[in-house]
Amino acid sequence: MEHKTGIGSAFTKKYNLVDLVYFEKIEGLEECIQREKQLKNWHREWKINLIKEDNPEIADLAAGWYAEIDGRLVIKSGWHGASL
Repeated sequence: MEHKTGIGSAFTKKYNLVDLVYFEKIEGLEECIQREKQLKNWHREWKINLIKEDNPEIADLAAGWYAEIDGRLVIKSGWHGASL
C-alpha cells in the first residue's frame, strides 16, 4: 500500500511506480538479498520476459487487494494474499 500512496521509497514516488506486476515468495533474508542482487544484474529484456511468464498482460496483481474509502486506501476484508 505504501507504493500506491507514495509513502516510503523516494524512487517509487519520483517515477510513479505503483503497480505490482511480479513477486516471488522467498524464505529467508539471505536468499532474498541474493535473488535481488541476481535480478539487478539482469538485462531489462530478461526482467520483462520473467514478468511476462506469469503475467503476460503486465497487469497490476494487487488491484483487487484494496479499496478506496473516504479518499484512503484500505486493505479489503477477507484478503489473504495471492500467489503466482
